[in-house]
Amino acid sequence: MTSVLNSPVARRQGLLGRFAGHRGALAGALLLLLVIAGAALADGFFPRDPMRIVAAPELWPLQESQHLLGSDAMGRDIAAMIVHGARASLLIGAFAALTATLIGVTVGALAGYCGGWIDEIVMRVAELFQTIPNLIFLLCIVAILGPTLTHITLAIGFVSWNGIARLTRAEFLSLRERDFVNACRASGMSDLRIVLGEILPNALPPIIVLSSLTVASAILFESALSFLGLGDPNIASWGRMIGDGRTLIRTSWFICAIPGAAIMLTVLALNLVGDGLNDALNPKLGHR
Repeated sequence: MTSVLNSPVARRQGLLGRFAGHRGALAGALLLLLVIAGAALADGFFPRDPMRIVAAPELWPLQESQHLLGSDAMGRDIAAMIVHGARASLLIGAFAALTATLIGVTVGALAGYCGGWIDEIVMRVAELFQTIPNLIFLLCIVAILGPTLTHITLAIGFVSWNGIARLTRAEFLSLRERDFVNACRASGMSDLRIVLGEILPNALPPIIVLSSLTVASAILFESALSFLGLGDPNIASWGRMIGDGRTLIRTSWFICAIPGAAIMLTVLALNLVGDGLNDALNPKLGHR
């Protein structure tokens, strides 16, 4: 019978306690919740198209009460574009990280569990991807497929799986010869059940941490694409706002600074949450 101390409820309480003990993680989680709330309520705050012209060009923040963050060079409301841009950035980051995690875990599990010539071939392919700079590879994919939201998300996920695959492989190499895995083999359990039911759950904690950091990287990739003019032209984007305002950096610097601050704070929050998850999911770090 499972003891009270080892029950799922006790383990969850231990995880929450370790996460709550990380002040930076709590601050990051609060900031991330604010960004998510702004994205979720974007239509309530600004129900109309954020790309439409609503004011005189280059209004400074607080210059007019209707447009608290001012307007850009075309007269679009910066506040509306910020909250709608949060939705686009978070969606792209989350789904790109999910895509990268699915590819990376599949590739890493195959290489780490099978070993031998399969491991050699898979890892040589991974090294081939690693020789191409991610941003250049991403620019090529988006330029070929077209700058739509779906293509951008899939492309970012496709260039971000390498680190997750290597981490998954290392975890599987460490776990595949453990006694509990050998006992499963001796009992006649299939390889698929061993991988999905026994090894993968034990390898998940560091993978979850790296996946949370991949969300931050995906947001930065999307911002870089939009800054270079390869973002989806039909959506408001923080990177696009910076790109549109870069020619006015000397006269109306706030047009770039506000979305730049939004990107910085969101990425910082995700990194702090990832650091907190690392401490919470790794009991050896609980004393920190």
